[in-house]
Amino acid sequence: MNAGSKATFVSIIIPNRNGAGTIGRCLEAALASRYDAFEVIVVDDCSTDESVAVVQRYPCRLVRLAYHGGAARARNVGAAHAGGEILFFTDADCLMQPDALALACRALAAAGPRAVVGGTYTWLAHDRSFFSDFQSIFVREAETKRAPAADYLATHALAIYAETFRRSGGLPEGPLPILEDVAFSHQLKRADYHLVLDPTVAVRHIFNFTLRRSLANAFTKARYWTMYSLANRDWLADSGTASHGLKANVAAWFMCLLLALAGLATGDAHWFGLLLAVQTGNLGFNRRLLAACATAKGARFALAATIYYACVYPLAVGAGVLAGLARYPLWEARHGVRA
Repeated sequence: MNAGSKATFVSIIIPNRNGAGTIGRCLEAALASRYDAFEVIVVDDCSTDESVAVVQRYPCRLVRLAYHGGAARARNVGAAHAGGEILFFTDADCLMQPDALALACRALAAAGPRAVVGGTYTWLAHDRSFFSDFQSIFVREAETKRAPAADYLATHALAIYAETFRRSGGLPEGPLPILEDVAFSHQLKRADYHLVLDPTVAVRHIFNFTLRRSLANAFTKARYWTMYSLANRDWLADSGTASHGLKANVAAWFMCLLLALAGLATGDAHWFGLLLAVQTGNLGFNRRLLAACATAKGARFALAATIYYACVYPLAVGAGVLAGLARYPLWEARHGVRA
């Protein structure tokens, strides 16, 4: 761990829940930061694997929660134990790039005292499978397309002044088990803080995605995004990964399904012509993502990603949306409107 007299002291805060498979590499990357003054705090959220033993091998501070409270609570507890003027949040399955901390602090200083700075994923994932690389590209393109402006900043790479964090009340420990960083970002925006997305502040994610895990992730994220969006009355917002492009992609998939069924039922080829037109328009609307796939990994990957994104991925997202719609009325009655 480094200590310097000139650089602003930073606390890196990492929540962990059964992350034994990744937390060691996460800590190695964090401790290898080229920044001059920082500490690393790991908050273990009642792991039942070997996480604690792994963390104890590294020169960092370990805080163990007495009961399982979720990632938001773990981050809030980490902030309460932090000595840094700046807090930098990342995840136990993310590998900070060596210059991420320095770049985040520089961007925060340049943006002013009422700013919060967020980073994103590297173009390619750590594990480099097709589904992991697709996810990394998908998230990065969605999060950075309007940089430096941002609708939300994700806690896989977020730098905030400790005083700002404490005044804000910290991350909401609400009823949704994910999207606490989105809720926190919107909370900051309502308090007139400026959200700055800096794509140079990057972490490399360890996804280990298979087809099943990719689709399960899409389903889960879509389910909770739907509930959050309904609660906050921003269903149609173009917000990061809940983008207009993804929403158009899902709508196009269901339209194409209906057109295909109509064509098969009637034997009229015009329905298939309409299907082709809808899908062509959809791919045109999502051309930035598909171009990013080609830039990151070449034409063959982009072709495979196009087929996956347009033909398979929308099924999981659409199912997640329907599940969120079905679950929302009971959830709203139990927890209230605001997520």
